[in-house]
Amino acid sequence: MRVAHTPDADDAFMFYAMMNKKIPLNFEVENIVEDIESLNRKALSGEYEVSALSLHAYAYVADRYRLLSAGASVGDGYGPVVVSRKDSLPENATVAVPGKLTTANLLLKLAVDVKTVEMRFDRILDAVKNEEVQAGLLIHEAQLSYEEYGLKKVLDLYEWWHSKTKLPLPLGVNVIRRDLSLELQKEFLRAMKESIRFALENPEEALNYAERYARGMSRDRLRKFVMMYVNAYTLEMPDKVLKAMNVLFEMAEKKGIVKKPPLDVLRNVD
Repeated sequence: MRVAHTPDADDAFMFYAMMNKKIPLNFEVENIVEDIESLNRKALSGEYEVSALSLHAYAYVADRYRLLSAGASVGDGYGPVVVSRKDSLPENATVAVPGKLTTANLLLKLAVDVKTVEMRFDRILDAVKNEEVQAGLLIHEAQLSYEEYGLKKVLDLYEWWHSKTKLPLPLGVNVIRRDLSLELQKEFLRAMKESIRFALENPEEALNYAERYARGMSRDRLRKFVMMYVNAYTLEMPDKVLKAMNVLFEMAEKKGIVKKPPLDVLRNVD
């Protein structure tokens, strides 16, 4: 099975045990690592059997993939932010976004009416700092480091979301292809949960592996970032996260951005 995830420390942390034979597997794994927007676009054709995916992108691939109840990235108190050199979002600003199909971009479209330009996620901080664009939409660890670039937060999309819904913010998911046997789907979910549980129970060991994707983060910042997005929601998606997903897609459909997909979740098989 080709299992694709992003070159980010939180993904590496949760997949550590699976990719390093720390847990028993009844299938073979080929590990694929690509940035999130590349994975979003490859999911449109069902390229990989299992893939990390922006929740937004799931609306376009629900006919090919099922959601896994394990592996979700959910913000609770934090999420994507828009930053600028200014104290507020400049009028008629062009905002660099990390991909059309990212959940962050969907949230931005729901929150404000701005012009956007797509840019690889790890270029956005420098692009704003160097005045290539007036503002940038940050995901991943850039949410923790933008002040070091002399930039200011002008829109907090978690705060916007929570003010509207009072729910946690679902951002990323893991999905599995529907054409796999149900037995194999369930076996993968079991292994995924074991891998996440192993990392949470052996965090320093898993962080040692995740450091290869730290992109210059200190150990303390690496730990903080990973623990923001690998948590109880990641181990097993609770009903309130599923509710949040439904609400997000209902908002998007109402605004004419995307049609709400059926949320078919392969559930806990413990």
